[in-house]
Amino acid sequence: MADYQAVFAVGDALAKFLQNSYDAQTATDHNLVVPCSFKLVSSAEIANEDQANLDKTVSLYLHRITLNEGFRSATRLQNSPGEQPILFLDLHYLITYWDANAEGAEAEQKILIWTMQQLQSNPILDSSILSLSSAAPGWDVTESIQLIPVDLSLEDVLRIWDALGPKYRLTISYLVRLVRVDRSIVPGMPVVATRFTYQDGGTS
Repeated sequence: MADYQAVFAVGDALAKFLQNSYDAQTATDHNLVVPCSFKLVSSAEIANEDQANLDKTVSLYLHRITLNEGFRSATRLQNSPGEQPILFLDLHYLITYWDANAEGAEAEQKILIWTMQQLQSNPILDSSILSLSSAAPGWDVTESIQLIPVDLSLEDVLRIWDALGPKYRLTISYLVRLVRVDRSIVPGMPVVATRFTYQDGGTS
């Protein structure tokens, strides 16, 4: 059962998984020698990228959260009466490589394709990946989340970048589903019985 920390934990774990995989491959692959950091970023960091030190960084930016259509009306699971899954969420990410150097085209394209390759090879984020996050939302050992590439229209992509502020950069889009956010049902206070007495209203 994952709590309200689940959304942050997914992005944080994904960034750390990619960082660990990249560091392991660059140790032996001489064609992938560009130093690179993978970072979960906020809207403010994207909007102020010139001050956020994103050089040679792959950013994971959560630009949208939606309720999963298949579970929009779900309120409680019959086999877990003590838990209330109040939210089933889909997370929409933009993944972008940032490089301040004019010669960054080679690094940009190599690293983004390498990232796509890793995500295509690992479409299911299980507890071994989710547990990489510094947050501890309480994942179940059997819990897993699906990762799907998404083709946004050029109009949609440009609209997002216009809203954020920086000039457009090569970007790939992914959908993470299905993130279940639960809460434990706290039993209410016991009902205290009240005694009522009856008195005959007749006169003596």
